[in-house]
Order: sequence, then structure tokens, then C-alpha cells
Amino acid sequence: MSALTFTRNDKPTLGVEVELQLVNAQTFELSPSIEAVLKTMPEDLNSCVKPELMQSYLEINTGICETVSDVREDLTGSLERLNAVCDSLGLRLFWGATHPFSSWRRQRITVNDRYYQLVDLMQDIARRLVTFGLHVHVGVDSGDKAVMVCDRMLRHLPLLLSLSANSPFWEARPTGLHSNRSKIMEMLPTAGLPHQMRNWSEYVWLISHLQDTGFINTIREIWWDIRPHHNFGTVEIRICDMPCNLEQVLAITALVQCLVVAISDQIDEGTYLSEYHPMIVQQNKWRATRYGAQAQLVNSDDYQQYSVQETTDQLVEKLLPTAERLGCVSELQSVRQLPANTGAEQQLNLYEETYSRHEVVRRMLEQNSFT
Repeated sequence: MSALTFTRNDKPTLGVEVELQLVNAQTFELSPSIEAVLKTMPEDLNSCVKPELMQSYLEINTGICETVSDVREDLTGSLERLNAVCDSLGLRLFWGATHPFSSWRRQRITVNDRYYQLVDLMQDIARRLVTFGLHVHVGVDSGDKAVMVCDRMLRHLPLLLSLSANSPFWEARPTGLHSNRSKIMEMLPTAGLPHQMRNWSEYVWLISHLQDTGFINTIREIWWDIRPHHNFGTVEIRICDMPCNLEQVLAITALVQCLVVAISDQIDEGTYLSEYHPMIVQQNKWRATRYGAQAQLVNSDDYQQYSVQETTDQLVEKLLPTAERLGCVSELQSVRQLPANTGAEQQLNLYEETYSRHEVVRRMLEQNSFT
């Protein structure tokens, strides 16, 4: 493996990836229709709309954006045209991290050698990956910075999962978890919370040895909740469930960008890394997985428990000066509304009201429709 070279970014640029479900507009079940969508959509969307492991979903990638407003404009343009394509094919785009009743056993693998190789290697672990996430990239100026930001961001990842939790159902039944997707992802051998690393050299050493020893075939098989991305020159946050609408995506994007910039500033100022124990982060992630926005999260500064709402309000207040610099104050402020309105909360409330998983999909499509 050749040495990894980190692409420098002089600005905290943004790149956002959203994974959306293709569902039949009549039955609301997952539909293996990605090929039809790709053939029907305008050619200029080929650069930003991609197939994924299963034929029942697609990924939308933004271009390189400087602000959250740029992300809004980029995704809005793609979604408007994709929704028109889906309407013409009898499909809808469902914003959720798992499907409330369609089974993974009935999904088809996308025709792609890499995907076939992954399934051959991982077997049912890969076949179960009918999950949908939000990935946010933020540009940083060096590989060492990227590794240090990843390390200091770890303590905030459970909050991001709590705020985005949107996968309470699996195999047509409520799981008791608000983010079942996170547990499915953790079945992969190189997923979940990353190990702490000190600098870029240590990261490159680890990736090189994982590949040289055959544990991974390519760096693309590192599926950590947060990771450096050397080609893009970013820190990539991957822990989030797919939220239930675009406004929530933008709110979380603003929070992520502000966090990365604030941490980057601390590193530049030589601020000492406050101590936290990886086990505390792991247990907080479990609480976020189990309870979503209802979790009690432990603060690594005072080791006291706080609600997700309290944790969110404290963090937003602290990040407001950073948001003013980045021009995303309104989007950051809207993060305060997420704990009361996560996708998981909406889905579970609808199920309690209707006892129908089909109705959950229908009403979620209605309540969170993109217009």
C-alpha cells in the first residue's frame, strides 16, 4: 500500500451524503428500483446520485460547499428533480435509517463487483446492511489535525446519534431501540467507535498494516463512526442515522461543522485535550442507541448525567460564536428542537397511535415530505 497523502483544505468546507430509501408509492415497501431511477433521471445528476449496496436505495452527494446554506441549495436542487423522477416511476423517497416492515432477506444486491465481493466476504452481515445514514465531511488543513479532531470529537458522537435516531423498527417489529441501525453497523469488523490515535503517522501505520495483513482489502472498508478522509481532506462523521427530513439534516450539519471548527481552533491554540474515558463514550453511545433523545448522557467533564435536551442546549450555547463566523446561527439554533422531534420519536408515536407499520411509513412520508 502506498503512503496515504492527506489533501489539505484551507477552509472548513462541507460535503454531505444522504442515503434515502426507495419505496413503492402504493404499498410503501422497499422497491429495488435504483436502475430505473438512474436511467430516468437527468444526466447531470450522475455526478451526485449514486447506487449503494442494495437496489432499494440511493445516495445523494453534495458538491464541495462552504456554508450550510450552500448545502441547502445543493440538496434542494437534487431532491426536487429526484422527487419528480420517483413520482413518474411510482416511487417515493423515504427518510429513515431502517424500514419499518420490509425485510432485509428480500432485498437485492446492486450489480457491482465490489458489492458482490463484500457480500462474499461478510455473508449475512453484509446482507443485513439495509440501513441508511447521514455522513458529513468537514475540511481540515492537515492529516495530524484530522486525527486530533477525530479524537476530540469522540465524546460528542453519542449526542449526534441521539439527535438523529430514526431506526426503531427491524423485520416488521419494534426493536426497543431508537437506533437499531447503529447495532447493525457495529456487526461489521471495522465499524463502530474508532481507536484513539495520536497523529497521522499512527493512522497511516494502522491502515497499512490492516491492508498488508489482509484484514481489509481497501481503506474503503474502514466504517468507523468518524474517520479521516485523505482524498477529500476532511473529517467524516458517519455515526448519524438518516434524519426524517432535510431541515434536520441541515441542523445536524451545522452542529457538526461548528464542532469541528471549534475543536480545530482549540488545537491551533494549544488547548490541552480534556480527559475522557473511551468506556464512557461507549456507554453513552449505547444509551443513545437504546433511548435516542430520551437518553441520559454522562458529561466527561464532571461525570454527571444530563438529558439530551440539556446537553444540546449547553453545546449550542457554547458554539454560537463559531456559528456566527460560519453563517449558520439559525441552523445551529434549530438543533435545540431536535430532541422533541427525532424520527424515532415520530415513528414510535405513530405506531402507538395506529398499530400499523404501513401507516407509519405513509404518515412519515406525509409529515416529512420534501416540498
